[in-house]
Amino acid sequence: MSDPRLAVIERRFDKVGKVIAVSSGKGGVGKSMVATCLALNLRDQGYKVGLLDLDFTSPATHVILGVEGLYPEEEYGIIPPLAHGLRYMSITHYSLDEPAPLRGADVSNAIIELLAIIRWEELDYLVVDMPPGIGDATLDTIRLVPKLEFVVITTPSMVAYQSVRRLLILLKNLGINTRGVIENMVMKHGDYIESDLAKLEIDYIGEIEYCEELEEALGDPAKLADTGFYKKVGELSPRVL
Repeated sequence: MSDPRLAVIERRFDKVGKVIAVSSGKGGVGKSMVATCLALNLRDQGYKVGLLDLDFTSPATHVILGVEGLYPEEEYGIIPPLAHGLRYMSITHYSLDEPAPLRGADVSNAIIELLAIIRWEELDYLVVDMPPGIGDATLDTIRLVPKLEFVVITTPSMVAYQSVRRLLILLKNLGINTRGVIENMVMKHGDYIESDLAKLEIDYIGEIEYCEELEEALGDPAKLADTGFYKKVGELSPRVL
C-alpha cells in the first residue's frame, strides 16, 4: 500500500519557488553556516525565504541563528515560525538539544512525516540544510522533495573533497541539478578542486576564506552580517541561484 503522506508532500511545495539543498559529503565543512548565511542573504535581498534543517544527527542552524523557545503553530499541519525574517523549521523544535537516535526506516519515516506536515505557504526560496554524506537521509530527501537543486560545500582538504566528489558523482548519475561547489575555509588558494570539477563538468562557484570572526558571531545574526564570511556568501549567491 502506498503511503498517503507522499502525495501530501508534493502539494506542500506548490507555493515554493526554488528549493536549494546545501549539502556535503561529510560534516565539519561549514555546510550549516553556508545554508544559514545564504538564507539570510536572500532575505536581505527582499525575498520570502524558508530555512529547513534536515540534519537530524547534528542540527546546528538553531545555534547559528540563536533560536530558543520558538515553536511552530499547528493548523492543518504545522506552520514554521518566523526567526529573523525566515520561515524556520528544525527537528530541534521538538527534540530541543536532546539527540534524535534514529536508524534506517525510522530516519525515512521521520523525514516523510516532517515534510508532510510542514505548511510552507508562499516562498521565493527554501534553503535546506541537508544531512551530511550520501546515506538514507540524503537519498530520501532527493526522492521526496520536488524542485531540489544542490549546492555542495567542501574544504580544501583532499579527504573532505574525496567525500564530496562521491556525492557529486551520485547526484550526476541521478540526474539531479547541481548548481556547483563552494570551497570553504580556504587559507591558501589552490586550483586542485576547481580543476577536478572542470573534468566532472561541474561549476566551481567560488571560495570563502577562513573567517576567525564567525565563532563570536554565533547566535547573533546582526553580528554575523558584519563578518567577511557572510558578505562573501552574499557575493556568491547569484551563482547559486
